[in-house]
Amino acid sequence: MLPPDDVRTRGEPPIGTVITLVRHGEARCNVDGVIGGAAGCAGLTDQGRAQAAALGRHRERHGEWDGAVLLTSALPRARDTGRLVMGRDDLDALARFNELEPGEADGWTLDDYRVRVVSPDWSADPDAVFAPGGESWRGFATRVVDALTWTAETFGAQRVVIFTHGGVIEQAIRAVTREDAAVRLRLRTDHCSVTEIEWGAQRRLLRYNERAI
Repeated sequence: MLPPDDVRTRGEPPIGTVITLVRHGEARCNVDGVIGGAAGCAGLTDQGRAQAAALGRHRERHGEWDGAVLLTSALPRARDTGRLVMGRDDLDALARFNELEPGEADGWTLDDYRVRVVSPDWSADPDAVFAPGGESWRGFATRVVDALTWTAETFGAQRVVIFTHGGVIEQAIRAVTREDAAVRLRLRTDHCSVTEIEWGAQRRLLRYNERAI
């Protein structure tokens, strides 16, 4: 017998879209200190491929995500992760799930970035852009919410698995916890970790940062 609704800590089973967010494995741009937009992303390192393969073995053992809708960001590190985890090449790649858009800084080293632009202080001004032509923190937050809403409206009460990025996962958690779009949670989301949310009439965090290794 369950406790009364008003004092129960465990929620009801999901009724909306269950969205599983998988952070990519360790990327070449992470290791090389390169800003990894469409131009700067060079895919996974050997370690990143090993992380993705381990998650893939875990998925096979437990039958996770069989029959799920499979999507990735359009960036190579996420696409490579999805292919290795799922063992297939036909995942739909959508830029709406990309990491924060770096604009003109795409492909720069972090040292170049520090010299060439004034880094925004998003705690003070969440509308400042990362670099000319890039996104602001608040703009990124809006894009991620729009992407998750599109996912729910498109796929309904299905499980959707999205291979994506740490920033996207942070924005998703910020949104389900109803924090303001200007808030930065500064989460430490591990490579190839699994986070799950419910998105619909109710928004809930179902699990965060689970790892196969």
